[in-house]
Amino acid sequence: MVGGLLQAVASVSPVEAAGAALGLVYVVLVIRQHRACWIAALASTALYLVVFWQARLYMQAGLQAYYVGVAVYGWRAWAGTPDGERLAVSRTAWRPQAVAIVAVLAAGIGSARLLALDVASADPLLDSLTTWASVWATWLVARKRIDNWAWWLGVDALLAWLCWRQQLFASMILYLSYVGLVVIGWRSWHRDRQGRAGAGA
Repeated sequence: MVGGLLQAVASVSPVEAAGAALGLVYVVLVIRQHRACWIAALASTALYLVVFWQARLYMQAGLQAYYVGVAVYGWRAWAGTPDGERLAVSRTAWRPQAVAIVAVLAAGIGSARLLALDVASADPLLDSLTTWASVWATWLVARKRIDNWAWWLGVDALLAWLCWRQQLFASMILYLSYVGLVVIGWRSWHRDRQGRAGAGA
């Protein structure tokens, strides 16, 4: 089994490997709240559009176009105000979060049914649910909402499983790494938020 896995990892395409590496850079920079994360996001997105399309994960491929727009928005939002004040870490109210959960489930089930009917999608339901959840989670990152880390914990675990099933092993390793980085990211952003709250007291 180990030998088979090593052989599969060795066969990973250069495009997927580069996309995974840039994706890892993106998350590390997000944890540090470094604005350059959005540049890494753009580059990774371009590569993953090709990877997911070839793997017949069409919702994930379409998601990359959304990422381009959010990366541009995030780059501008994280620039801060003209007087040098940067966007602060905050928390999303429970009502928008509840609406988001219902919307993700509804959109995920609906698009999965469409994919199953009209397109030879590799995994319609999991592809759809992780895509719509990623849409919301990425928006939370762009707004520096600490809740994004809870969403990414679930999304990344599901994406690791999805990539395993589709033999996208570099991506599977990337998403498993993300699961660990989620904890680091949440703690880092939490300390920043607590520090700002203490400074304002």
